[in-house]
Amino acid sequence: MTILGIGADIVECLRIAKMIERHGELFLQRVFTPYEIAYCQERKAATQHFAGRWAAKEAVLKAMGTGWTRGISWQDVEVRNEFGGKPQIVLGGGAKEICGGMGVQRVLITISHCRHYATAYAIAIGGE
Repeated sequence: MTILGIGADIVECLRIAKMIERHGELFLQRVFTPYEIAYCQERKAATQHFAGRWAAKEAVLKAMGTGWTRGISWQDVEVRNEFGGKPQIVLGGGAKEICGGMGVQRVLITISHCRHYATAYAIAIGGE
């Protein structure tokens, strides 16, 4: 296995809360997938979970080295959770195409959050 890129991000939970308050469903549907919206809204501290997913999406794009260019949309990077809660990245659209071209086989992610901040760290992994 080869590490092809790393990325990290931190975001203030209050910033995400204000965006949700100001733009509501329009913001949520533009940035998050239906799965992510349902997952976060089921949580007691929904804003922290939305902020964690925001940070994860940013970290993944940094690991890819592309930023939000070349046809990548927010929903192309989805955070899902395994049975025990471990987050995993599911790529689609432009992000999946670009990662395929780079030889990225999977992206590892870790997310942490508290009342004030959410952070994520991503590692893009390729084959040998």
